[in-house]
Amino acid sequence: MARLVERIEVHGTVQGVGFRPHVHRLAAELGIDGDVRNEDGRVVITASGDSADLREFRRLVRERSPAVARVERVEVSALPPSAAPPPGFVVRESRAGTAAGPRSVPPDLATCPACVAELFDPADRRYRYPFVNCTDCGPRATIVDALPYDRVRTSMRGFPLCAACAAEYHDPSDRRFHAEPIACPDCGPVLSWGALTGEDALHAAVTVIADGGLVALKGIGGYQLVCDAADETAVLRLREVKRRPRKAFAVMVPDVDHVHRLSFADETSALSSAAAPIVLLPRRPDAGLAASVAPGLAELGLFLPHSPLHHLLLAALARPLVVTSGNRSGEPIVIADVDALATLGPLVDGVLTHDRPIRSRYDDSVVRGRAVLRRARGLAPEPLPLPTPVRGPVLAVGAQLKHTTALAVGDRVFLGPHTGDLADAATFTAFEETAAALARTQGVAPEYVAHDLHPGYLSTRHARHWPAERRIAVQHHHAHVAATAAEHGVRDRFIGVAYDGLGYGDDGTLWGGEVLLATYRGYRRVGRVGTAPLPGGESAVRHPARMALGYLYGAEDFGTHLDRCSDAPRARVGELLERIGAREAEVVRRMVARGVHSPVASSVGRLFDAVAALLGLCDDATYEGEAAVLLEAAAHGQPDTGPALAWRLHRRDGLWVYDPVPTLRDVATATDPPAVVAARFHAAVAQATRALVEQAADASGLHTVCLGGGVFQNRRLTDAVVRDLDDAGFEVHVGQRVPVNDGGISYGQAAIAAARLEG
Repeated sequence: MARLVERIEVHGTVQGVGFRPHVHRLAAELGIDGDVRNEDGRVVITASGDSADLREFRRLVRERSPAVARVERVEVSALPPSAAPPPGFVVRESRAGTAAGPRSVPPDLATCPACVAELFDPADRRYRYPFVNCTDCGPRATIVDALPYDRVRTSMRGFPLCAACAAEYHDPSDRRFHAEPIACPDCGPVLSWGALTGEDALHAAVTVIADGGLVALKGIGGYQLVCDAADETAVLRLREVKRRPRKAFAVMVPDVDHVHRLSFADETSALSSAAAPIVLLPRRPDAGLAASVAPGLAELGLFLPHSPLHHLLLAALARPLVVTSGNRSGEPIVIADVDALATLGPLVDGVLTHDRPIRSRYDDSVVRGRAVLRRARGLAPEPLPLPTPVRGPVLAVGAQLKHTTALAVGDRVFLGPHTGDLADAATFTAFEETAAALARTQGVAPEYVAHDLHPGYLSTRHARHWPAERRIAVQHHHAHVAATAAEHGVRDRFIGVAYDGLGYGDDGTLWGGEVLLATYRGYRRVGRVGTAPLPGGESAVRHPARMALGYLYGAEDFGTHLDRCSDAPRARVGELLERIGAREAEVVRRMVARGVHSPVASSVGRLFDAVAALLGLCDDATYEGEAAVLLEAAAHGQPDTGPALAWRLHRRDGLWVYDPVPTLRDVATATDPPAVVAARFHAAVAQATRALVEQAADASGLHTVCLGGGVFQNRRLTDAVVRDLDDAGFEVHVGQRVPVNDGGISYGQAAIAAARLEG
């Protein structure tokens, strides 16, 4: 039977994930002749065989692909008999082609079980080598310079393979066959600690941590700060050097058994996945950690070792460790060795580094349940769907907080890693570096920029450097709900519910509790939350007690103004005023009365702040969202089915409005313990949300609902809203792969920009 010849192109995340070795093994198994290579961001195969074998080959290429690969499509074209390859099957050198379209950069992969076994096997030549990896694991996105993905285009090009590693690299039967980052003690990177190297360097770091000290460690995507998680003195010192008074620290544990010692977790698959993210899990009260690790919270952020160096460290210390980003709060994670020595060195007792350069900055990803809260190492920059293919590459520059950058190419969006808060020159530089890295790996120059409406955002200022005809301004809350819709493949109009802290509305006011009738091209605001002033502007965000006074003295009046409620005692208000002090309370009252530096906002995030302050949980926030986090933690353990606090819906200026004043009145007057009131408050917001959505559905006939905004990081509220809307017959979507917080804004901007450019 005549042998046919085909060109097979495989698109998706197929470079850096062991795909070429996978193809080679299948070809050998089925007797297929030909070759395979990386070209641009795809895998290109020339295959020769009979019709049945080629059909089976194509099926297995897709269906039996490596676990971390994502095959998006396979394109097949017939070649003439003259193109028939010689007998056998080989892996060819990669080459840069001329094809346009998305290129998938593989994310970093946690150390696989086979490499962990080698790491601790005294008979293995890579015994205790901190950089062991194979085609199934190791650094990827953090070492890539450009595609196609080959060693010469990574930071490993400075480490020529020794004879033994080269033999593995070229052996089709070896699991390191074409594993680009491979190395060994004879040819690879080396640990260092001052003048010490190798095992001596590692031992020095272990000794410092065991003695209660702080260590700066060079991780996969940046430097990290490490200390004993059970040592209160060490944790408090870490808080001081990071300028992080109360925000929880993540804790790395040696294995899943240790997870169960610290947490009531039932499901641990995310911890053991190739992404190895930080996972928020319910904590045991007898966990034995320092009190300052996660003060006042019902959950712990736990994760497992994701690199050989972390495995060695945890094995040597056999205890939970605080492992947090190597920076001061508000600054980008440090990736350059010289910066680590200059900025982190004076803060710690030693720096454990190595000589493999980090090309791209990647902090640790954070997951809660099925939802990604921070998309970074292990998850980014894996591509996400784009409902409308983009006419030309679009750079979406995100918002200000929890910043990310996205690049839209073809029908895919590449959402870059978490940058942090764009507050100063350092984070702004990190943002520009990330944008440049996305463009470089995709081999494109962005033609358009999508940005937030807010004129004060640094990302918006960056966009202003572009020509006006190349700029696409996107309203903040439209981007939130569009991100959720795009992730879930919503095509038609939908009802969007956007609850967050603050975003710039299209009317020039501050929004944060919105119901929209939306498409990707536009939206119409049909509902909102009642407004309240922010006394002192940004100061009210940092001081929830001021926000409570904003509602007390100036909540939008529907006839039940909180300050005029005298039908029941208001002990909690009195306690709040006593804590604040008469002088400051009077200053705030006058500011609100005169409208001085007190912009109004329809913000659910600020409503959560006010309730947390009224319940005495948080008067002054040390990090964004702290009051809301503590309010949710206070409700932990309370039944989901208890009675809700009061709420009202009104019609004003063509919009349906949730009036939160009756809710706040109940907070102020209820005699229940704070935990019960916190739970009843969550129920009230969920019920009011259902009522707003039902009004929007009655007016539009729509029954698809997309939830977005940082408030929906609150699992209790999100579960209640989804349950209530589901019971009412709605199809409800909430972000999972894409953060619902501002980390997803750039993805929403990209989806909206693509739709507008098409139209």
